[in-house]
Amino acid sequence: MKGDWPLVQENIQIRGRNLVFFRPESLDPFLTGDNNSFPFWARLWEAAIVLADFVATLKPPRKILEIGAGLGVPGLAAAAFGHEVTLTDYEDVPLELIRRSARLNGLEVRVSRLDWLNPEDLGEFEVIIGAEVVYAGRLFQPLLDIFRRYLLPGGEIYLAHDRERARVLVPFIQRAEHEYEVATSLRRLRTSDETHEVVLHRLRPKGF
Repeated sequence: MKGDWPLVQENIQIRGRNLVFFRPESLDPFLTGDNNSFPFWARLWEAAIVLADFVATLKPPRKILEIGAGLGVPGLAAAAFGHEVTLTDYEDVPLELIRRSARLNGLEVRVSRLDWLNPEDLGEFEVIIGAEVVYAGRLFQPLLDIFRRYLLPGGEIYLAHDRERARVLVPFIQRAEHEYEVATSLRRLRTSDETHEVVLHRLRPKGF
């Protein structure tokens, strides 16, 4: 990994299993003054915690792809609970942090860079997961193309987002409903000072 940035080890409990993951101690080395380059991958989002808790309930083994993985907590949790997991992101730094976190936890995972606009052949998956991956209308179609490319027939997609993303999330789900049967549930995550509402969507291809 380029650079020599101080890292912090964070612990998280997922259904009785302790996971440790790395994150940068400071965001300063990654800030350029351009809002488009803010390192969103460097934060553990509440939606990622909710998604990690959910994937821990899926009966293993399932072949799972995490997109926009960031720090990789949902994918690492899936691996800890017996699934075969591939974690992907566009940025190199989070991918290296995921590799380090996987080694620290003794987990075998596949880690790959994925450009939604120019995707590589990663195979096909029974389950695709993503937390806070729907954030811009210009990426709606590339994201739907990713689903078509990597999801096995009859597979499932699970997406978790903060409820406050409704402005961009609702139109994406409306578009996805042309191809998928969509189920929605609202999960609440309580922290020391507030309660976060996270929307979990399950997408299943129509016709299966």
